Amino acid sequence: MYRPCLPTRAPRPPVGERWISEIKFDGFRLVARRAQGQVRLFTKQGYDYSRRYPLIVEALRRLRVSSIVVDGEAVCFGEDGSHDFNALWDNSRDETVTLCAFDLLELNGEEWRDKPLIERKRRLRRLLTKDRDGLRYVEHLRIEPATIFEHVCNLGLEGIVCKRVDLPYESGPSKRWIKVKNREHPSILRVREALERERMREAARRRR
Repeated sequence: MYRPCLPTRAPRPPVGERWISEIKFDGFRLVARRAQGQVRLFTKQGYDYSRRYPLIVEALRRLRVSSIVVDGEAVCFGEDGSHDFNALWDNSRDETVTLCAFDLLELNGEEWRDKPLIERKRRLRRLLTKDRDGLRYVEHLRIEPATIFEHVCNLGLEGIVCKRVDLPYESGPSKRWIKVKNREHPSILRVREALERERMREAARRRR
């Protein structure tokens, strides 16, 4: 199983020409693998979601490749193009979930993780020349990350992920990818609520 690259959280975007930025989708992180005709979808915790998202599985099966591994985000889109995390969480629209693919880790038996990010993205883009049901390519921007982040916050989106364009893929926690989140986005509230529940469980455990 391929371990995903986990971005480092930061209060503000990095500075410099070696960084590109991608809009952060409000979904579940997935590493999708097709090999010997079988498609498997793994979360960053290692759970197998292959049966949960049939549209993604079918889209990967239709690709004209012998094998492939892509990194991306499983997203449930609303009719207006917004990200419906609640539907993703309660499994109410699993049959419509799309994989927003942003990195290529393996292709036709060739290892791609050791190549620079920009090469991986270019090759992935050629594979996904058009959006299809269940699978779409995530474009990147080379504008100053702080400017992109400002616009993302104004639009009410979750945030951005800034990535070093010249470096290979790194599994596990990494400073090659920097995540900057919009403090007003609902996802921040979800994290706060989860931390508060954990704090209360820990306090209850200590009282026993």
